[in-house]
Amino acid sequence: MKNELVTFGETMILFEAESEGGFRYTSRFIKRMGGAESNVAIAVTKLGHDATWMSKVSDDELGEFVVRELQAEGVNTAYVKKTTTAPTAIYIKERKRADQTNVYYFRHGSAASELTASDLDFSVIEQAKILHVTGITLLLSDSCYEAAMEAVLFAKEKGVFVSFDPNLRFALIKRVGEDTSRERILTIAKLADLVLPGLDEASWLLGEKEEQELVQEFITLGAGSVVLKNNDHEMLYATKEESGKLSGFHVENVADPVGAGDGFAAGVLVSLLENKPLKDAVRFGSAVGALVVQTKGDFEGMPERKEVDALINQDNKVNGGVLR
Repeated sequence: MKNELVTFGETMILFEAESEGGFRYTSRFIKRMGGAESNVAIAVTKLGHDATWMSKVSDDELGEFVVRELQAEGVNTAYVKKTTTAPTAIYIKERKRADQTNVYYFRHGSAASELTASDLDFSVIEQAKILHVTGITLLLSDSCYEAAMEAVLFAKEKGVFVSFDPNLRFALIKRVGEDTSRERILTIAKLADLVLPGLDEASWLLGEKEEQELVQEFITLGAGSVVLKNNDHEMLYATKEESGKLSGFHVENVADPVGAGDGFAAGVLVSLLENKPLKDAVRFGSAVGALVVQTKGDFEGMPERKEVDALINQDNKVNGGVLR
């Protein structure tokens, strides 16, 4: 199998409440799985490209479920390691009210947190076109951070494009410490060819500044390009040579925002694999994200290529065929 995109990180078992109400009153749950990096890998495969996901899972039914689900979605899991000494992480979604969802994580000491550089196959990374990393992995454990650093430095040495999504998780930041977390995330951001922060994430990392200042500061620090998603459904993008802003696609009914950022990242990366300009890549990623939020689940709403093309073509007709 080709390895156009390689990523690694933690994928967890998700138990989502079927009904609204406090956890104490909930008796039925839907079993799913979710993880930022595996979401990206799934989206990339559904958009017509090859993706490999590396990680460590428990050698039991939970670990087998994660691997089987990813294989069913077309993701290459040949390099996933199994362990009998740590569990696959779990998280639970509580639907407290129609507009309030609480999430409980049970990931400390998980199998994925034991990941080390020796668990990664660097020959696969060398053959890839893109290595995608998120800030979640950097904070799972010291060994995960060291593995990510080694992988990113190796990719840079071999000319592999490095994509980085900060993907802040404040429960992890609290455990690791703000200063250490910020230092780790910015260290990778400085090395990345593409950084994909949200406005809140960029502000936490660099301080409260104007959007354009935040984007340019990432470039000044060393990032090759930046795509910033703000709270007005707009995307600012920049390289050393160009910058711009695009409006997102309007979505009337949001079923579940989880996974939208991962879908957006996958859309951008697929376009870059196809040698599209960054502006077009951002537009494509926005269309993917708009489709993802219309379906419940972390990855179940990742669209196929024809769906994304249809949305873009429809929107272009409405807007006179001009990218906004």
